Amino acid sequence: MGFLTCMGRVQTQILLPSFLFVQSREMTSRFWRWYADREFYKWEKTVVWDMIEPYRRPKSFAPLISVYVAAFYTGVVGAAVTEQLYKEKYWEEHPGEAVPLMRPKFYWGPWRVMNGEALPPIK
Repeated sequence: MGFLTCMGRVQTQILLPSFLFVQSREMTSRFWRWYADREFYKWEKTVVWDMIEPYRRPKSFAPLISVYVAAFYTGVVGAAVTEQLYKEKYWEEHPGEAVPLMRPKFYWGPWRVMNGEALPPIK
């Protein structure tokens, strides 16, 4: 029931009924029909949407604005927490003294102090 291949292995030959080959030809044909229809209608949809595009409502800026507002208030809360931690640390080291201004974290240029004393330069 088997036959020898060029590699020397014995393989068994499976005999399939002929209607399975007809079925596979039909399935292959059906697949290619589906693919051709899909490609054609994809092109057709692109043409239709290109014609409609100028009349579409513009996209909303609400999501972008809400992200910006959330980022702004996150920064405000973060700065308040950082300043509070700075004050508590200073009070632990120097009890009863007035807390000097906190030096800006990410700005090393000159800056003016409206009320209070200017900080000494960075050493």
